[in-house]
Amino acid sequence: MSFVVVVPAHNEEGGIAETVASVHGTSYPADERRVVVIADNCEDRTADRARKAGADVVERHDTESRGKGQALDWFFRTHRQLYDRTDVVTIVDADTQLCPEYFTEMGASLSVPGVEAVQAYYGVSNPQANWRTSLSAAALAVFHHLRPAGRNVLGGTAGLKGNGMAFRTRIVRENGWPAFSIDEDVEFTLQLLLQDTVVIYNPDAIVYGEMAVSARQADVQRQRWEGGRLQLLREYGPKLLAKTLRRPRWATLDGVIELSVLPFSLLVMMQILTGVWLTAMWLDAWVWPVSWLAIDVLYVTSGLRLRRVPGYVWRALLSAPLFILWKIPVYLRMVVSGPRDRWVRTPREGEESDGGQQ
Repeated sequence: MSFVVVVPAHNEEGGIAETVASVHGTSYPADERRVVVIADNCEDRTADRARKAGADVVERHDTESRGKGQALDWFFRTHRQLYDRTDVVTIVDADTQLCPEYFTEMGASLSVPGVEAVQAYYGVSNPQANWRTSLSAAALAVFHHLRPAGRNVLGGTAGLKGNGMAFRTRIVRENGWPAFSIDEDVEFTLQLLLQDTVVIYNPDAIVYGEMAVSARQADVQRQRWEGGRLQLLREYGPKLLAKTLRRPRWATLDGVIELSVLPFSLLVMMQILTGVWLTAMWLDAWVWPVSWLAIDVLYVTSGLRLRRVPGYVWRALLSAPLFILWKIPVYLRMVVSGPRDRWVRTPREGEESDGGQQ
């Protein structure tokens, strides 16, 4: 299969050349893959560095319509000549490293009749930076491996994760990218579900992206990820339920359930508070919080074992209480000020110390 790699990039001069080089460094034949970088409202040298690294570059200047989803939709609707004759369009972030067999694995999945959208395993490129990134590696072993694999097995969609997404060209030719929320990947997953298209997960196609190192970076990421899901539940929950009632299908109902599940750290907080209250009121009620804890441990360790993470990721679980305490003010700010309603770029590692902008 032939591939076009689309890389949306906003002020990514520090890492865009490395991402393009990672694409060129894969084992796939060079004449069957090409890279297109969308330099979106860039105020730096992203476009120049991408060209020098060997990518085709299209530049977008629209300060009234900012966002990753908006940039992708603009590209798919106005630059069809750059991808229309290829078999597959795959989207990766501008801070991404691809495994050598990425294209081979994606091609294998998309060669299966009926498969039109595939999600790679999206891991962490800087897991040893500090306790926060190591804990992120543990979290993604669960959220980007265990859950999508399980949902596929049960007949649901694996869901798109924003990085390492691949589509039969027909999908983007006919749809563009009509997902403009701050969680544009989840939104497009739901739009595909409404069209009866499920996303298939391939654990052997792997991309690695940079995770937040500082509290400020993590705060931007978390408010975007978790606030966006609440907005999507309000907008797409009724549509998916109505479709399920008209034509019962597990994949559609699963989409509603996945949107409705609380963030894991918030769920653990509620379990702890409820467990303390139950035990204080009824001494024999201790069995409930213990059971919840056992389920949580099984859930997390299953993901880590299946993904075969290294020992330092296991040790990072000791910092989970610190992470939960950090999340409390994040949630309180979301309650007081509401979730973010616009896309905000996460600062990259090192930018905060050298004057980089968000």
